[in-house]
Amino acid sequence: MNRHLSWILLLVTPLVHAADDELGMAAQLGPKSWASCARFLALPQAKAYELSQLRSPTMPLSPFAGPYQMRPKPTAAIPGTTHAFNSETFNENAEPGQQGTQIDALGHFAVRAQPWDGKSPIDGEKITYYGGLPQSEVKPTPDSPLLKLGMEKAPPLITTAVLLDAEALVGKGNALTAGMLVTAKDIQAMVKAQGLEKRGGIRAGDVVYVHTGWGRRWQDPDKDQTYYAMAPGLSYDAAKYLASRRIVAIGLDTPFIDPVPEGMLAGKAAPAAGTPPGMPFAVHHHMLTQAGIHHIENAKLDEVARDKVWLSCTIILPLRERGAAGSAVRPVAIGVAGK
Repeated sequence: MNRHLSWILLLVTPLVHAADDELGMAAQLGPKSWASCARFLALPQAKAYELSQLRSPTMPLSPFAGPYQMRPKPTAAIPGTTHAFNSETFNENAEPGQQGTQIDALGHFAVRAQPWDGKSPIDGEKITYYGGLPQSEVKPTPDSPLLKLGMEKAPPLITTAVLLDAEALVGKGNALTAGMLVTAKDIQAMVKAQGLEKRGGIRAGDVVYVHTGWGRRWQDPDKDQTYYAMAPGLSYDAAKYLASRRIVAIGLDTPFIDPVPEGMLAGKAAPAAGTPPGMPFAVHHHMLTQAGIHHIENAKLDEVARDKVWLSCTIILPLRERGAAGSAVRPVAIGVAGK
C-alpha cells in the first residue's frame, strides 16, 4: 500500500469519543503515522532539531506554578565502595511538569457548567473533562492524582510535524506581539505560502508547530520577566479549525498557546477578540476538553523556522508520571532544511 493511500484511509477512519477514551486524537497514531514519519529519518541530509528550552531555576517561570528550584546535593559516596555520585532535589512546591518546555495531559483542563464566583466551593459535580468524564471519575478528592486522563495515558507521539511560520506571514517578518492572533485564515494562508497544499495541507495525525517569534523573549536568567506576562497565541477559530483537521498536538513558542494581551493576567485587560465569555483560555478548553489534543508549550522553534523545515518527523515522549496533569518534555524534529 503506498503512503498516499494509507493516509486517505487514516483520514476517513472515524475517531472514537467514548467516555472511556483517554487517548484523544493520539488514538490515531500507529504504524501508518510512523511509516510516514520514517521517510524523514532516511533522508541523507536530515538533521535533528531540539525543540525544547534549557531548564534551570533562573529560566522564565509560570505564574501559575510554584518556584522551580533545582538544588544540587553534595557529592556523596557509599561506605566500603569506590563509588561517588551526584544528584539533585527540588523544593517542596515545585511543579516541574508545568515549567519549561512541557506538555499538557488531557486532564489538565476541565469545564464547569457555570462560571465560578471565586467565593463558593468548587462543585465537582458540575465539572467535566474530555469524553464527558465527571470530576468524580477523574479527580474525586482534592489530594487525588488524575485517575483518568493523566500524563501516563499519552502514548509516544511519533508522527509527521508541520511547522507554520507565523512570524514570516502574520508578523510580516517581525515577531508577533502580545495578544496578537494566529487565525484559521492565517493557518490556511501559511499552508499555501509554504507549499504544503500539495501534501493535503494539515492532515489527520499531524503535530502542528507554530513559530511566532515570541520565543526570543525567553532568556536565562529571566531579568525583565516579560515572557510569561503576556503572549500572542491561537485564535478560538484557529483552535476549532485545527481540531477539525484532527491533529494530535499543537505546539507554540509561547507560554500559553492561548493569546494573552498585556494586562490580562492581572485583570487589567480583556481577553483577545473572539474569546467566548467566561473562557479566557478558550484554546485550552477546546483542545483539551473537547477535541483531545495535547498542548506543547514553550517550544523552541527558532532553528527549524530559520531552516524552513516545514515538514519533519517529530518525536515527543512525555514522562509516564501516573496521574500527572503535565510533564517536562524534550521534543525533537528530524528533517531537512528547505524541504
